Amino acid sequence: MMQKTFLVEIGTEELPPKSLRTLAQSFAANFIEQLDNANLEHGEVLWYASPRRLALKVLNLNDTQPDSQIVKRGPAVSAAFDQAGNPTKAAEGWARGCGISVDQAERVQTDKGEWLSYTQYQKGQAVVDLLCDMVKASLSKLPIPKPMRWAARQVEFIRPSHTVTMLYGDELVPGTILDIQSDRIIRGHRFMGEQEFTIDHADQYPDILEQRGKVIADYDKRKSIIKQQAQEAAAKLNGKADLTESLLEEVSSLVEWPVVLTAKFEERFLDVPAESLVYTMKGDQKYFPVYDNQGKLLPNFIFVANIESKDPQVVIAGNEKVVRPRLADAEFFYKTDLKQRLEDRLPRLETVLFQQQLGTVKDKSLRIEALAGYIAEQIGADVAKAKRAGKLTKCDLVTNTVFEFPETQGIMGRYLAIKDGESIEVATAIEEQYKPRFSGDELPSTNVSCAVSIAEKMDTLAGIFGIGQHPKGDKDPFALRRAAIGVLRIIVEKSLPLDLLDLTNYATSLYGDKLNNKNVVTDIVSFMQGRFRAWYQELGFAIDTIQAVLALNPTKPADFDARIKAVTHFRTLPEASSLAEANKRVSNILSKAQVQIPDTINTALLEAGAEGELAKQVVILNDKLAPYFNEGRYQDALVELSSLKSPVDEFFASVMVMADDEKIKLNRLALLKKLQNLFLKVADISLLQA
Repeated sequence: MMQKTFLVEIGTEELPPKSLRTLAQSFAANFIEQLDNANLEHGEVLWYASPRRLALKVLNLNDTQPDSQIVKRGPAVSAAFDQAGNPTKAAEGWARGCGISVDQAERVQTDKGEWLSYTQYQKGQAVVDLLCDMVKASLSKLPIPKPMRWAARQVEFIRPSHTVTMLYGDELVPGTILDIQSDRIIRGHRFMGEQEFTIDHADQYPDILEQRGKVIADYDKRKSIIKQQAQEAAAKLNGKADLTESLLEEVSSLVEWPVVLTAKFEERFLDVPAESLVYTMKGDQKYFPVYDNQGKLLPNFIFVANIESKDPQVVIAGNEKVVRPRLADAEFFYKTDLKQRLEDRLPRLETVLFQQQLGTVKDKSLRIEALAGYIAEQIGADVAKAKRAGKLTKCDLVTNTVFEFPETQGIMGRYLAIKDGESIEVATAIEEQYKPRFSGDELPSTNVSCAVSIAEKMDTLAGIFGIGQHPKGDKDPFALRRAAIGVLRIIVEKSLPLDLLDLTNYATSLYGDKLNNKNVVTDIVSFMQGRFRAWYQELGFAIDTIQAVLALNPTKPADFDARIKAVTHFRTLPEASSLAEANKRVSNILSKAQVQIPDTINTALLEAGAEGELAKQVVILNDKLAPYFNEGRYQDALVELSSLKSPVDEFFASVMVMADDEKIKLNRLALLKKLQNLFLKVADISLLQA
């Protein structure tokens, strides 16, 4: 067999930049699946993507499928022939489907008897006869939410397509894709290089496109060029470019021939909050802001042109001209917002609806004020500052800046609060009320901020659960899962002494008679415990460890975390497996006893030896570990309890728990109950698997 390179390029109009990488990678994955299904040997599959093309290059692709044989098993011989030896209808139908007569079938002996069989030999097809259909199938499976039609054509694709090139080595692969005949014509850059040219061999791609068409088809190469040149440009300004991955990806998807340039804006705009300027530059213009070494925004930005201009200064001036009015708008909004105090905006929140059944955003602000103060008191934060920040949390929602740049909510509140003379803690808490915004995001920095952030999220949970709008499946319009994880992360990672049951009771009480879900408190606590399970599984903790702790229905997140870590450490001890099995045995005995078990052990009924020794150790540890449990030193407690392995093993080896003497039996059950309760102070370790 010969091996050659296969190339397919689909030339389109501008593809959606945020989907470009996904489209190209899906195209490659789908085509690899087609190759494997066709049993075609091949080398590496390379994908290429630019704003106006998707392409694949398959190295060392065999020119022919291997020959194959297909074994078709028929009915059992006993069912294939009647008593007279004539073929049955079942045998004839199977043979007809195979294109043979019954007497042409083979007989195969298996451990389940003798069967009719037919081996069909199939010659492999030439690869050029298969490729067109494989490309069609691969394109049909692309993740395209809204395909479109163009001109008078009935075919649909993500964008109008104009060229299709399929080459196997130097051979043109015939076929029609998206109503376009395969050809050797490839289109270059819109404004540079050759507008159209022909390609003779698949191996010429993508170099020929770069040399003649002025298009860098290699996505990662374009991205690398942009990143490197942007970093160099920023270094010349003694700064650092804000090269967030998402924006870098988007810009790489917008250009075919990246040219990195540096521009500037008037320094007076630096009086505007940096976040507003950055939002404009990154969100609207796809520019990279530049910061100095102290993290302060510089009056410069880096942008990527899609053309090599003879006079770059004209391109730079054009971009400066475009961004100036946008920055002027941000300046105007900010200066207008400064004319009114943040607190004076509170009455306007009466016109903003939080949720139809739950009232306005002003109502929410006042609930957050009360709840933040309640939380602050429990965690040792400044109650007055927490309440003040809680009251002002949502006031920036009615500012011009936030209306124009929604991503600045909270941030604008901090700026205005500082301008109004509020304390730094209050201003910071207003900004940090939304933290953590996403998985891995940083937490609020102060206890006042923690109190406000928890209050903001618990109020939402209490209200939405209170009217029965629980998250269902992947639908979570109020981001309740994110809110729950945020509350748990703050409490756990900041080691705050807060109880979910207490928090939920207080949060729901602030709604008065607006809530109609009678089980709201139970529902919220159960929901948050469910988040615990998912969160700790993601962190790598064993599911049975999590279940062992959840069996105790803990409602203090920091306490839950301490128990999880204690049980995880316990499992590393050599005694753990034996004690877990013993606890299973104890649990089974006690559940089947069906008698009233005494709360105390009668020492006079204890037998000398294993029974007396276990009772002695249980009593000693019960007294010794009481302060451990009170202080949450669960890991130390389980280490101490591991010393019970030998007494427990000896007890079960030599003592009959269910004795004939009723008093002795009850006393032994009381001992086992005491033993079980010691472990249940931490977790139900009987649920641990070996």
